Amino acid sequence: MAALIAAAFLTAAAALTWGWTTQRTDDGFFETDTIELASDGYAVTSSEIDLGSQPGDWLPSGTLATVRLTTDAGVFVGIGPSDDVAAYLQGVAHDEVAEFHGISLTPEYRSIEGTEVPGAPGGESFWAASGEGSLSWDVESGTWTVVLMNADASEGVVAGVVAAARVDWLWVAFVAILAFGIAFAVIAAVLLVIAVRQPGERPLPAVSAPGVYGRYPVLVEGDLDQPGRWLWLVKWLLAIPHFVVLGFLWIGLFFMTVVAFFAILFTGRYPRSIFDFNVGVMRWSWRVGYYTYGVLGTDRYPPFTLAATDYPARLEVAYPEQLSRGLVLVKWWLLAIPHYIIVGFFTSGLIWWVSDLDEGGAAQYGGGLIGILVFVAAIALLFTGKYPSGLFDLVMGLNRWVLRVGAYALLMRDEYPPFRLDMGPGETSGGEPPATPPEAEGDRR
Repeated sequence: MAALIAAAFLTAAAALTWGWTTQRTDDGFFETDTIELASDGYAVTSSEIDLGSQPGDWLPSGTLATVRLTTDAGVFVGIGPSDDVAAYLQGVAHDEVAEFHGISLTPEYRSIEGTEVPGAPGGESFWAASGEGSLSWDVESGTWTVVLMNADASEGVVAGVVAAARVDWLWVAFVAILAFGIAFAVIAAVLLVIAVRQPGERPLPAVSAPGVYGRYPVLVEGDLDQPGRWLWLVKWLLAIPHFVVLGFLWIGLFFMTVVAFFAILFTGRYPRSIFDFNVGVMRWSWRVGYYTYGVLGTDRYPPFTLAATDYPARLEVAYPEQLSRGLVLVKWWLLAIPHYIIVGFFTSGLIWWVSDLDEGGAAQYGGGLIGILVFVAAIALLFTGKYPSGLFDLVMGLNRWVLRVGAYALLMRDEYPPFRLDMGPGETSGGEPPATPPEAEGDRR
């Protein structure tokens, strides 16, 4: 439930951000397209607009919004109290807009018969705001009606109207909605951690030597299970529960990494509980990627747990006893830029971007080198039933590079990731990593 509430709030915040940044005019108004209004009578009116006319009005005058109506020259537009407008147009033939339909705001009218001839609207004193061709009004509490007439009160009104509103307090609503969304997302992430954390799980022992886990203190391994011919076609569907859970876990990881940043900055240490959580999220993500379109290395469904388990895909990060307080300020954004470019080539389609620019076209993004290679592997599975071993080794090497950079960017290690493609399913150079992580052994005993 917390996850659904968070998703609703964050979606609303995203919609507000999009509207605020892309849909406003230079002077801060949200505008409609031109709405064509017409009447064979003397006026076009709106339905009554009730803005809290009872005692205890819900907002002080002028704080709700500013409304601007723009229409054709020679056309009068006014906003007045509904009772006064009704008295002014009593017995006068006119059309009331009952409602608008669709994105184009096509009006539906209710025709009101009459034989009286109204006086010129500009001579009336009850208007809260009025003008010929346009008006601007700071919205006030009350019951109001918008009136559109020819300025000389003649029959036959035809005009195009652009309605606009400026809501100065909308950013306050955005901040509140975003805050609630983040709060519920953190709650959802914490509840997920509690739900999936296995009893008896123990953290890995501290490791300082870079060579303990292969050539770099981030172990990334995967055993090829020779997956079936067809299952890869629907893995995107089967993995949806994991994608949903991981979405909230990565929100939690973001905030935990911010906390870790300040902890490292002031103490030089990465809080162990946060470290274990963040490694668990990376481990979970690696298992899901290995099962789906990051590798397609197994048909065995990934477990819903942060802990290390007996699964074909394994990830461990050696816990650092001490981290540099200075490096934490620059390594995740400045020092990692060369790796980000390479990882972007591997994962987000920069290969298509470069190719297309060379041809003089607009920049486009494809699936990245890993995506292309996994697609080739999927076709090979479909027609031969086998995953080419050389292709698997290359895909593993690319993913290993990406995950090393990820651990570095998440502040877990100070050792700079090597510019080296370590291919193959396992990491054995520089010391054989343990076949089973300590906590997995403890789970079986």
